[in-house]
Amino acid sequence: MNEETGNVETGGLALNLECTLDAPPEEVFRMLTDSTELVKWWGPHGFSIPAAEVNLAEGGRYRFAMTPPEGEPFHLSGEFLEIDPPWRLVYTFRWEEPTPDDRETVVDLSLGSTGEAARLVLSQGPFLTEERLTLHRNGWTESFEKLQAVLVSRS
Repeated sequence: MNEETGNVETGGLALNLECTLDAPPEEVFRMLTDSTELVKWWGPHGFSIPAAEVNLAEGGRYRFAMTPPEGEPFHLSGEFLEIDPPWRLVYTFRWEEPTPDDRETVVDLSLGSTGEAARLVLSQGPFLTEERLTLHRNGWTESFEKLQAVLVSRS
């Protein structure tokens, strides 16, 4: 997984990650947008997703419940800003039980084809603190590892 961190014009920190997944872009896009697929891989290792609601339309909303290995469930939600299957997905990302350093961010996922695989590029921001950026970097990295495992198990 390649990674780069930089400042964004809006006065915060940005997260940029890239990974290659063993599936065509169409299948990866479905894994990113179908609630029955999302619950299989979303979240860091040890986390589960007991509920995921997705209204995949520009202006549509999504909401996930996440349960850590130990502790109570918490929620994230947002709105889809741009949907261009299977190449691009842009949406807001907001914790419903935020810490003081949380703010709504924008996630931009772009897909490209590299032969039999898909190249997934993620950018997210702006983050208020390096700590929140690191939390999301770790979460996305582990989520993409779980996504790759699900895709490999199907081939």
